[in-house]
Amino acid sequence: MAKAKVGAAGIEYIQGAMKKPKKVNGHNHGNYLVMTHRSAATTNPNCQRIYTFDADRYTRSTPVSQDETNRRLRFSAVSRAVNTRMHDLNKISADQAAFIEQKDLPGGKKTMRSYIWSLELAAYDEAHDNG
Repeated sequence: MAKAKVGAAGIEYIQGAMKKPKKVNGHNHGNYLVMTHRSAATTNPNCQRIYTFDADRYTRSTPVSQDETNRRLRFSAVSRAVNTRMHDLNKISADQAAFIEQKDLPGGKKTMRSYIWSLELAAYDEAHDNG
């Protein structure tokens, strides 16, 4: 839902989704209408933008490549492995201890999920690059 800031002169800005499409069987049908407001200090007076997107009229112009299919399969496999590992009671304590040890090191992962993701991604890549 959109957020509006009202000041003495009226509406100062509107930010967020003003209109969202209707979902039918998990898919969007209709238009998006999104407004953004840049709050960073700048000399540019154009800090309000509006975007529209018609979900019904979008069609992909190129076929799905083999590389894209492989990347999708890799992502879904690693995602399932991360979810499984984060709920595995036999590994939680060891993973938490290893995460705490590495999180303050240079290049260390700052969240538990990103740490587990890096482990599972490395395991997937090793298993599929050597085979």
